[in-house]
Amino acid sequence: MDVNQPKQEHLLALKVMRLTKPTLFTNLPVTCEDRDLPGDLFSQLMKDDPSTVKGAENFMLGEMLTLPQNFGNIFLGETFSSYISVHNDSVQVVKDILVKADLQTSSQRLNLSASNAAVTDLKPDHCIDDVIHHEVKEIGTHILVCAVSYTTQAGEKMYFRKFFKFQVLKPLDVKTKFYNAETDEVFLEAQIQNITSTPMYMEKVSLEPSIMYNVTELNTVNTRGSSCSTFGKMTYLQPMDTRQYLYCLKPKPEFAEKAGVIKGVTVIGKLDIVWKTNLGERGRLQTSQLQRMAPGYGDVRLSLEMIPDTVNLEEPFEVTCKITNCSSERTMDLVLEMCNTNAIHWCGISGRQLGKLSPNSSLHLALKLLASMQGLQSISGLRLMDTFLKRTYEYDDIAQVCVVFSHLKPES
Repeated sequence: MDVNQPKQEHLLALKVMRLTKPTLFTNLPVTCEDRDLPGDLFSQLMKDDPSTVKGAENFMLGEMLTLPQNFGNIFLGETFSSYISVHNDSVQVVKDILVKADLQTSSQRLNLSASNAAVTDLKPDHCIDDVIHHEVKEIGTHILVCAVSYTTQAGEKMYFRKFFKFQVLKPLDVKTKFYNAETDEVFLEAQIQNITSTPMYMEKVSLEPSIMYNVTELNTVNTRGSSCSTFGKMTYLQPMDTRQYLYCLKPKPEFAEKAGVIKGVTVIGKLDIVWKTNLGERGRLQTSQLQRMAPGYGDVRLSLEMIPDTVNLEEPFEVTCKITNCSSERTMDLVLEMCNTNAIHWCGISGRQLGKLSPNSSLHLALKLLASMQGLQSISGLRLMDTFLKRTYEYDDIAQVCVVFSHLKPES
């Protein structure tokens, strides 16, 4: 940050410095072969260099810390800290000194001063110090405005201010994908990319769901009774690397049966991301409310609540269907028709009455089927007819089931 000195007619001098942590010093190794002219001179110099790691002189490693040489980068979600000092360069006592620090962004102006009270007097060669902190929540241009007002011994009111401009950069690129399951569950994939030039330690990536959902994180694997992260023990994200996080959202029981309510829910929740860089500098980002495209179920929705993974060839098996009237105004009078396919045959009477189904209500229906072909077979052929409007709803490829041959044990 450039420090602009006040004009000479002012009795006070203002200094503003950004407070950052030091960095590890690294060396650029210079080597050559033994038959070259320098011989082992370069190797010996690196061994004698106190900044190199003994035994690893040829690597860009260091054990020493170096103070920041420039302003550095500020990223969204980090804490901006600055040291402000007002020094009395004159030979007279200055009175009623007031130091004010404001941060101007594109949308607001924030007062960062620890105290708004004026200092009664400031003797020669004495100073007023202040440290300000601010969690950066906007990207783009920021201007730190430092204003100083005081009164001379002659009673003259003096005032000056300085401007310090810096840019706030975006540290992460977050992309989301949604998948709406037939069981009202919503799967969220969050792709997080580190777009800074330094590695990040990902301390926490969590999803705070909306009021209608419970969330399950799918980023761990149970191994020998313990839960381990799918990303390993060291959750570092290198520059420009991307990591995928997966979450499953399920409607809360009190909302699960309200078909019309869940159908129209687009707000899912927000991601909370916490990371550390360099020597433990902490950053945090919270996304805005994530929204999905509301699934279009039409007037009537049919989903399978229970279906076996594997069934035996030519042996009846049961599935449980859930039929929901997604209309918010109209009662339906439904008739169920079942059409056989080459591999799947329905057991029961086709064309039976299901009765009236009021708006936003559901009914559960147990059906029997029989498979005549082995392999992965698709369940199709269900038809629902609304007798009021004479409208037929067709449901094919509802689910798949694996059909295997049953080996019967010989009787003893």
